[in-house]
Amino acid sequence: MPRNTNKPAVQGAAQALDQLKYEIAGELGISNYAQIDKGSLTSRQNGYVGGYMTRKLVQFAEEALSKGQMV
Repeated sequence: MPRNTNKPAVQGAAQALDQLKYEIAGELGISNYAQIDKGSLTSRQNGYVGGYMTRKLVQFAEEALSKGQMV
């Protein structure tokens, strides 16, 4: 049973975050990230996906702030 208890801050954002995760994994050259066993990947590979997700989300927020939009 998965032990992940992380919940998105915004209701309904889980699907969008998963899609972003799979897109970033594809950009990093990890194919079929949705289907593969994450335990078979190195912690570095999994860390890259999470790190790039964070970088992308911060970039989105900075762009929204610079345009005067509420985040």
